[in-house]
Amino acid sequence: MKNITILCLTFGVLCFSVQADIVRLHGDTEVHGTILKRTQQRIWIDIGPEVIAIDMDQITDVVQDSIDADNAATDASTMYRTRLSLPDLSPREQAKRVGASVIKVSTPGGLGSGVLLNEEGFAITNAHVIQGETDLRVTVWLPQPDGTLKRTTIEDIEIIAVNNHLDLALLKIEHPEGKPFDFSVLENAENIGVGQTVFAIGNPLGLERSMSQGVISTKQRSLDGLTYIQTDTAINPGNSGGPLFNTQGEVVGITNMGILAAESLNFAIPTRYVKDFIRNREAFAYDEKNPNSGHKYLVPPNRKNFGSAPQLKEGTADSQ
Repeated sequence: MKNITILCLTFGVLCFSVQADIVRLHGDTEVHGTILKRTQQRIWIDIGPEVIAIDMDQITDVVQDSIDADNAATDASTMYRTRLSLPDLSPREQAKRVGASVIKVSTPGGLGSGVLLNEEGFAITNAHVIQGETDLRVTVWLPQPDGTLKRTTIEDIEIIAVNNHLDLALLKIEHPEGKPFDFSVLENAENIGVGQTVFAIGNPLGLERSMSQGVISTKQRSLDGLTYIQTDTAINPGNSGGPLFNTQGEVVGITNMGILAAESLNFAIPTRYVKDFIRNREAFAYDEKNPNSGHKYLVPPNRKNFGSAPQLKEGTADSQ
């Protein structure tokens, strides 16, 4: 549905759409439209008949239309959201839009990060963050009417599914006030490229809501039979399970490991694996009474030592 374009000069306000982003200029003037791109020097905004560029030194404030369930494509069977068109903004501006969707997952054994996938409270994190744990707490940051975020700890957590091979876990969180959650959308179609700017938000070493920025080093790094996104974005213990965003605010990966003995060698699980896991979640349904659902698995013996006792492979919440 196209926006209706109206030009009204009353009170010094330029009104170009019924519902849109708002760019406030010096002299009590506003431009309404859809922000297509933003840099440190300029904003490009689609006002309907044309796209105009506005220098940042002419702007006093920017108010962007938020992502909501009505604007996001969804499927009742998937639990995640995507969106066909999102503005390409700087990581700084995108962090303001998506920051409230990032959560902290705490267990008696450690902590990690996660991201809300829809307004109902379904969230994704790493399997190793909750490995062997049932006493979970999630910290969320709920938007308030005055624009601030309220730090809130939630203990009503349900583990829906766990896939140890992909290192993914699906959680269900209950909003303490029964309201819809802020969430982030998954990448609609895998379209990342080497050198593309990305940023991560998480809780490294418990330092809540920390943001780091980098680029895609390669999008096809093969490790243990799976393909990962390699990035030089800082990923540390506690970032596990958190989102890796592109400059459109889409989740392009779930951060899960880094090489501690090296610098700038960090990895994220591509969203195609996340989508497949969620679609097939029934095959990985978690049952706390079943010792084979989402806990520890025996590693098969090495062929050179065939017949020797297998070793346990363990994961901890604060490991990468």
